[in-house]
Amino acid sequence: MEERGRLEKFSLLGGPLHRLGRRLGLVREETNTVALGLVLGLLPWSILLALASIGGVSDKLFSLSAIAADVRLLVVIPLFFLCESSLDPRLRDFVSTIVRSGVVPSNALPTLESEIARIVRWKDAWLPEAMCLLAAALLSLFAAQLHLSGKTAALDPTRSLSDVPFAGLWYWIVCLPLFRFLMFRWIWRIALWCRFLWCLAKLDLHLVPIHPDGAAGLGYLEVVQTHFAALVLATSIVVSASFAEEISSGKTVFEVIYPALALTLIVELALIFLPPCVFAFRLRACQEKGLSDYMVFAARYVNDFEKKWLNASAIPADPLLGTADLQSLADLSNSVGIVRNMRWVPVSTRLLITVVIAALLPMLPLLLFKYPIAELVQRVLNKLAGL
Repeated sequence: MEERGRLEKFSLLGGPLHRLGRRLGLVREETNTVALGLVLGLLPWSILLALASIGGVSDKLFSLSAIAADVRLLVVIPLFFLCESSLDPRLRDFVSTIVRSGVVPSNALPTLESEIARIVRWKDAWLPEAMCLLAAALLSLFAAQLHLSGKTAALDPTRSLSDVPFAGLWYWIVCLPLFRFLMFRWIWRIALWCRFLWCLAKLDLHLVPIHPDGAAGLGYLEVVQTHFAALVLATSIVVSASFAEEISSGKTVFEVIYPALALTLIVELALIFLPPCVFAFRLRACQEKGLSDYMVFAARYVNDFEKKWLNASAIPADPLLGTADLQSLADLSNSVGIVRNMRWVPVSTRLLITVVIAALLPMLPLLLFKYPIAELVQRVLNKLAGL
C-alpha cells in the first residue's frame, strides 16, 4: 500500500522556479501555478509599459506592430502555467489509474517506482532549468548578433520598439529571454513525459484487448494528452501574433504564412500524438493475440451452440425464447468486435479535433489582413440588395 501511495504521487512540477513560487505564495495546493504565471507575465510587461511611457511612446506598445510582445507576456506565459496546473493532476490520475486497474501488474511496480523516482530527481534538479536559462540567453545573443550585423532585420524581436531605447532594451534583455526560458522549460518537461511513457511501454503490462476503452486499458492517456491543448493554443497564438506584426509592418505578405501555418500545425499534432505512439507495437500485439484467442473461443462456443440448438436429433427441452445462450452469443460477438476495432494508439478523433481547433483558432484573425471584415460585410449587403 505504501508503494502504491508513492506511485500515485507522480508529478512533473518542480525545479528552482517552482520552489521559488511556493516560497512566495504564488503556488497553491502544490499544483496551481496560475498566479506565478500571471506575475511572470504581468510584472515584466508593466515595467515595459512604464519605460515606454517615460519615453512618451506608450502608444507603440499597444499598436499592431508590437502585438507579439504583448501576447508573449500577457497571454502566452500565463497559458504556460495554466496548462501545467491543469495537466499535472491528470498525470497523477493516469499513473493512479494504471496501477489500481492492474495494467501495471504487481511484479512491475518496483520498476515503475524506480523510474518515477528517477524522473522526480530530474524534475527537481537545478541543472535542467539552468541549462534552459543558458539556452535562452544564448539564443537571444545569437539573434542580437544577426541583428547587429544587418543580415536579417526581420529577426529583430525589438523592431517595433527600436526607437524606444529603454523599453526595447528591457524587452530584449529581460522579457524575451524570460519567455524563451519558459519555452525551453516546457520542452524539458515534455521530454520527461516522453521518457516516462517510453519506460512504461517497456514494462510487462497487463493489457486486455476487450477493454471498453478500446485501448486495452490505456484509454485514460487520451485525457492526459487533451490537457496539452492549452500549450498548443499558446504556440499558435505566438505564431499568429508574430505574423500579424510582420504583415502589418510590411515585412512579409499574407501568402507566405500558408506553409508556415501548415508546419506549425504538423509540429503541434506531433507534440500531442507522438508520445502515445510508444504503445503502438504493444497494442498491436495485444490486438493480434486477442483476435487469435477470442476467435478460438468463439469457434468453440458457436460449435456448441449449433450442436445444442440446431441439431434436430437432440433439440433441448428448454424454451428458445428468453434463453441466455442467445444473449451470450450476442455478447461474444460484441467482444470480438471490440478486439477487432481496438486502437493501436490510445487516442481518438476527439483528441484530433481538439488539437486542430486549438491550433487553428488563433490563426483566424490573420484572415482579416486579406479579407477585411468591413469590406466583406459591405459585399454581402450589396449582394443582398442586388447591387
